[in-house]
Amino acid sequence: MAKLSIDPDLVREIADILHEKDLAEIEWSEDGVQMRIARSMPAPAPAPAAWYPPPAAGPVRAADGAAPATPGAADPGSHPGAVKSPMVGTAYTAPEPGAPPYVQVGDEVSQGQTLLIVEAMKTMNPIPAPRSGRLVQILVENEEPVEFDQVLMVIE
Repeated sequence: MAKLSIDPDLVREIADILHEKDLAEIEWSEDGVQMRIARSMPAPAPAPAAWYPPPAAGPVRAADGAAPATPGAADPGSHPGAVKSPMVGTAYTAPEPGAPPYVQVGDEVSQGQTLLIVEAMKTMNPIPAPRSGRLVQILVENEEPVEFDQVLMVIE
């Protein structure tokens, strides 16, 4: 088996990107060589209350007739309209600084409509609405680091 030579400057550069973008991990591969650099991160702070929609007028009854549930009480990740990040990166809720956001809570969105962008490794990746409906939660702020599978928004 051939000895693998790792470029310490490349490792430092990738580690600097982790720190600069406040990411938990980066995976990189080239010419059949794969590298994963990770760091432990403190638990993310909960999203500000201003990003959550106001509660409905009364309790909501589950479709199967079960006991009433309070809106927002369930984990947003289990909501069928949860929009999750497909990658680690930085979320951008507007097309450019100073521009209005792509969407706001209460907007009606169409399947395929761009909701936000996640930048990963200097590539801007539009995140489309997986379904049509009303946007009820935005769980990230502009330029906030996001993790893979993190819930970004909720559509009902």
